[in-house]
Amino acid sequence: MIRGAIAHMPDSRWCYCTQPGRFLFRLQTARDDIVHVRLHYRDKYIPIKFHDTRAVTEMRLAARDDCHDYFEAELTIDVVCLRYFFELLDREGNTLYYSNCQFLKEAPEDNDRMYDLPQTLRETERFTVPQWAANKVVYQVFPARFASSRSVKPSLWYKAPMDARTDLKGDLKGIRQHLDHLKTLGVDVLYMTPIFHSKSTHKYDTIDYYAIDPSFGTTQDLIDLVDDAHRMGLRVVLDGVFNHTAPEFFAFRDLEENWPDSPYRDWYYAKERPKRPMLPFRKPNYKCFSYFGGMPKLNMDNEETADYFIDVALYWLRTAKIDGWRLDVGDEVSHYFWRKFRSAIKAEFPNALIVGEVWHYAADFLQGDTWDSVMNYPFLNAAMDFVAKGEITASQFLDQMGFLRGNLNTACIPVLWNLLGSHDTARALHRCEEDKEKLKVMAALQLLLPGMPFIYYGDEVGMTGGPDPDCRRGMLWEEERQDRDLFRYYRRLIALRKAFPMLTEQVPTEATAHDDTGLITLRFEDVTLLFHAGTAPLHLPTYEGHQDLLAEAPFSGTLAPCQAAVLQAP
Repeated sequence: MIRGAIAHMPDSRWCYCTQPGRFLFRLQTARDDIVHVRLHYRDKYIPIKFHDTRAVTEMRLAARDDCHDYFEAELTIDVVCLRYFFELLDREGNTLYYSNCQFLKEAPEDNDRMYDLPQTLRETERFTVPQWAANKVVYQVFPARFASSRSVKPSLWYKAPMDARTDLKGDLKGIRQHLDHLKTLGVDVLYMTPIFHSKSTHKYDTIDYYAIDPSFGTTQDLIDLVDDAHRMGLRVVLDGVFNHTAPEFFAFRDLEENWPDSPYRDWYYAKERPKRPMLPFRKPNYKCFSYFGGMPKLNMDNEETADYFIDVALYWLRTAKIDGWRLDVGDEVSHYFWRKFRSAIKAEFPNALIVGEVWHYAADFLQGDTWDSVMNYPFLNAAMDFVAKGEITASQFLDQMGFLRGNLNTACIPVLWNLLGSHDTARALHRCEEDKEKLKVMAALQLLLPGMPFIYYGDEVGMTGGPDPDCRRGMLWEEERQDRDLFRYYRRLIALRKAFPMLTEQVPTEATAHDDTGLITLRFEDVTLLFHAGTAPLHLPTYEGHQDLLAEAPFSGTLAPCQAAVLQAP
């Protein structure tokens, strides 16, 4: 038995409330080491001699990654405090007990030697997310380049490659005029990158957080857009840039002009009068985003600063009735601020969705006290490595997804933003070297697995483009420029996702990786998902006679290189 791999902490990742009276327990072990785990538990305060509350339940293997297995059990309880420990059996027939972070040869009898679960405390700290968001499909729009209500020459609109400064006159009215595209595709959530007053095209250097950028429209235009979206059953999420501002933001401008007597001295990180660097890649004398002097970093540990930006978030929730915020560079802002932010937002808008931008594993932000979700870049990297690059095997893809499932609170799994690209990355099709069959397999993985699939505008019609800014080209609106077969493919995937909620809400009865052929097989009752990233045709006679719901035709028994299928048994 590999003791060093066995772990459990009674915290929000491995012992937590899923709903009042219901608790999940999770134990980590070495992969393929433990064959049997039992959870022992009892009431802390009732002596056994008066009433024997001891009980045992079997734990199931819920997830695994390349190093670990994760066993889970759920209990319905009604106690003041619960005491518990684990019994483990390995492949050699050895039994060991794990209790209060210690290994024991015999089952402990002393309550003080066991883990402790205070029920009311954990119920109060329960991680809750907006249920409307669970497993919904997100569509990202870059407002400056998605659609314009004004006339723009096609030669300019379809410019490629795209530079950072080209003005395509995209605006909110243009987005509003194309909401039917989103509805036809089947998405549920519209997410827009920043729309507030800024000099740049991308708007991540905000000058005025209470004003819509004039090039995009007015506050009323946003209200009208949100109203129309809501009538069509679409939710709307805005981008909150609360890590930094533009230098023209009133507080930083005052800091430059009135140093050292500015009342906003504690709003930023400056030890002397700020001096903007004259050349690129020169480190400013104040903290900023990515050493870029045009984005001075805010001090959110300062109460006045924090209160100001919390009011900004509340203002747009109240004024435009938006449904949530995506938080730019969220992992570079303190947990203190995000806890205060969440408390204020959820107190007035409990169903507002809060999603942080972070490019790495982010368990510290997903414990129920800061964000609801994150942009799931680990999914993007795994999908690219498996399908586009062929650098990892089918098993390794499943292992990377298993790591997230085994380590994150299960409440956030249905709301992870699973992306294949964004305004910050090269287009998915570009990274597939323009191979649309590879893009289709990645789209199938994205749209048929749990979470919130995140479609970057235009991917569904075959848009391509290199790294920023070329990934921000004008949306392909003329049908002759669109890949309509690809659009129908995306639309079909979304329709199947909604027609078979078990695909996202249930655990597969079988999950198999075939590394020699590049095939992943997931079984759900009478439906089987096949994701083939291999380079050779794959004959699967077992499934002959099944209906391929994705292709809307009988399955031939053979998968082409880079092909997905959704098979239903006859």
